[in-house]
Amino acid sequence: MKVIIGGGGTGGHVFPAIAIAQAIKKAAPDTDILFVGAQDKIEMEKVPAAGFKIVGLPAAGLQRKLTLKNLALPFKLLKCARMSKKIIKDFKPDIAIGVGGYASGPILRAASKAGVPIMLQEQNSHAGLTNKMLADKAVKIFTAYKNMDKYFDPAKTMLTGNPVRADIAENNSTREEAIEHFALNPDKKTILIIGGSLGAGTINKSMLKFAEKFQAEGNIQIIWQTGKYYWDNIEAEMKTKNCPDIHPTAFVKRMDLAYKAADIVVSRSGALSVSELCLAAKPVIFIPSPNVAEDHQTKNAMALVNENAAGIIKDSEAEEIFFDKIQNLCNDNETMHTYSKNIYKLAVKNSADIIAEEVIKYANNKLKQQ
Repeated sequence: MKVIIGGGGTGGHVFPAIAIAQAIKKAAPDTDILFVGAQDKIEMEKVPAAGFKIVGLPAAGLQRKLTLKNLALPFKLLKCARMSKKIIKDFKPDIAIGVGGYASGPILRAASKAGVPIMLQEQNSHAGLTNKMLADKAVKIFTAYKNMDKYFDPAKTMLTGNPVRADIAENNSTREEAIEHFALNPDKKTILIIGGSLGAGTINKSMLKFAEKFQAEGNIQIIWQTGKYYWDNIEAEMKTKNCPDIHPTAFVKRMDLAYKAADIVVSRSGALSVSELCLAAKPVIFIPSPNVAEDHQTKNAMALVNENAAGIIKDSEAEEIFFDKIQNLCNDNETMHTYSKNIYKLAVKNSADIIAEEVIKYANNKLKQQ
């Protein structure tokens, strides 16, 4: 069986795609999987690191402000369409799966035109533009949230939750291993601060503002993923502060160990982050990004807050109450335990396996009919 997985651009698209590929390979080891992503985006690094082949397209999105970059867009789209047509012709996939993002559109459209059945995976409660455009041509659409009928045909739609990478879904590491990996003090509470693979400006500003205050607490240590975009400035500024218990890094490569080390997590509430944190079963404070379609990160976070499974800080209030909110939770073991217990009840534990099973079943039926 040959499978193409198209899409990417951010960790929220790439990591579910990798999880689906891992589940397909686990269920059908002989499957040949080819990823198609956007050149210069996160997938070009993360997919090969996970052991899969990838081809990059010069894909880009429409800039919402007036910029010369938009003038080049039609030419890039034409080149993507030509390259996608050739990829489909050469690879001859039995099925193509789109996970959203820049490269998903061209390769899934080319697959559909060539008669290859396509499936879509939508991570968010607000459907992405690419998936909405491809929905009519899809044979199956996997969603992470209920009530997606306003975007997709209910007859094609299947609620599966969001696929999470095997290293996080089946995290067998110990806290001791995690503490050693990050060179932490086992007697201090560990806070993991993450703003997504690209970073989050408000979270980073808040951390810089309160870094010395956290250090002065004496019983707190912090793993801080800044995102590559912000790293150089933060690295330079942190060198001027005496904060040995705060450990900033551009990107946490072993997120499985970071979750194991953490006593509390502070995070944006993108769909993938929420799915991972439910499985990690850690007390969480969400700071939803306001810069997303229909404010869906706040909706994602409130779904957990309403179940007493997480705390929340408004992005607009973060730079004022960031320290107090985190410190209060650190000192409240009862609430930490309640959040941890309740968030785990919301976890979907085998999402990638469910999707893999559907993909394999459909492809096998198609092969039998040939």
